[in-house]
Amino acid sequence: MNHTIEEKAYSAKRASVHLANVSTDIKNKALAVMAQELQKNKELILEANRKDLEEAEKMKKEGKMSSSLYDRLKLSDAKFNDMVSGVVDVAKLEDPVGKTLSTVVLDEGLTLYQISCPIGVIGVIFEARPDVVPQVMSLCLKSGNATIFKGGSEAKNSNRALFETLVGAISKVPEIPKEAFHLAESREDVAKMLEMDNYIDLLIPRGSNDFVKYIQDNTRIPVLGHSSGICHAYVDESADIELAKKVCLDSKIQYPAACNAIETLLVNEKIAGEFLPQMAKLYADNNVELRLDGESEAVLKKSKFDMSSACIQKATEKDWDSEYNDLILSVKIVKSVDEAIEHINKHGSHHTDVILSQNQKNIDQFAGLVDSGNVMINASSRFSDGFRYGKGAEVGISTNKIHSRGPVGMEGLMIYKYILSGSGQVVANYTGVGAKKYVHKRTDEKYCRLQ
Repeated sequence: MNHTIEEKAYSAKRASVHLANVSTDIKNKALAVMAQELQKNKELILEANRKDLEEAEKMKKEGKMSSSLYDRLKLSDAKFNDMVSGVVDVAKLEDPVGKTLSTVVLDEGLTLYQISCPIGVIGVIFEARPDVVPQVMSLCLKSGNATIFKGGSEAKNSNRALFETLVGAISKVPEIPKEAFHLAESREDVAKMLEMDNYIDLLIPRGSNDFVKYIQDNTRIPVLGHSSGICHAYVDESADIELAKKVCLDSKIQYPAACNAIETLLVNEKIAGEFLPQMAKLYADNNVELRLDGESEAVLKKSKFDMSSACIQKATEKDWDSEYNDLILSVKIVKSVDEAIEHINKHGSHHTDVILSQNQKNIDQFAGLVDSGNVMINASSRFSDGFRYGKGAEVGISTNKIHSRGPVGMEGLMIYKYILSGSGQVVANYTGVGAKKYVHKRTDEKYCRLQ
């Protein structure tokens, strides 16, 4: 029986209350079965992905799909193994539900507990990336959140194979309400989901800048996400050149379609003559197109760098605000760490930015003043990732300044409630002449409940 998106949302809302109260042991058991079923159904899932890739190849040739979107759609063996590892790692993480965040004794026999709890129903709307399904489902299950997935049509076979495999796994653990997880597939479902603030508590969009911006602009539901990944690497005058070359190369070419790949390289003028020709050759050898400002072009022309060996264009003002998601990099010479910080805060997307430096004062200044969710010191921007941060997996990356920021794991799926435990107290006794006084004493006492 095919259910409407309204019926799925209502079902998820009801099931979310029960999922929020499932024990840690049962959730971990379900995650173990999910990992096993993924491995068991690997060929089925990869075959479904191959069907999507066949259609995607046609769209790519017709100019209807970018290379970066195609790369995100493809499930390689390595990516598949990462999916399984992510589910296994989530099972190892501490259960975030029911933690006592603070305890305040208001008066004798009257104690207030702040307790962590799931947000409720999470709507995940994503393009191309089928690996989102196991990543997010595992995190949502462990954190007690019901989930509605809406993937792009370009990944419909992959999404369905993954979702059905995971729900089939959950069905083997009867204490987990399988109604907590749903897959929406029609284009019309997106618009309807954006209107469901009575059922959906948080939306997580993952896709292009325009896609995320559309979600943010067309719903009353809170949105966790980032609309672009304009990331930078700044090479300071004190940088270790060999280290900087290695980090700047990895930050661009390791996976150029990723939102944490750098799009702009900023080089201090005092090191540019030595560093930039070497770096430009490395990029040229790896088919990276360079878009140079006037000063960086002049530096390369004065050096022994063969300008004809690389694809080079003049940078325009638009380049500083561009997310290429491709083997393209804009390059700019700056006079100081201050100018680098100013450029990043003006043109960046507050996602991930890197400093290459051996000067601790400049490092501290950069780390303190760059207004981004992730700052890397002498390390690749590609480390900005929930799995690499030890979160098991990630539900997305947020550039918000409320609730969660940076790569978001289970902590971004949690909120809290207050539980006041009394023994017959009434407010009337604490008001007026002769009123009782509140103690407001903080303690380490934990709230205990029977499992």
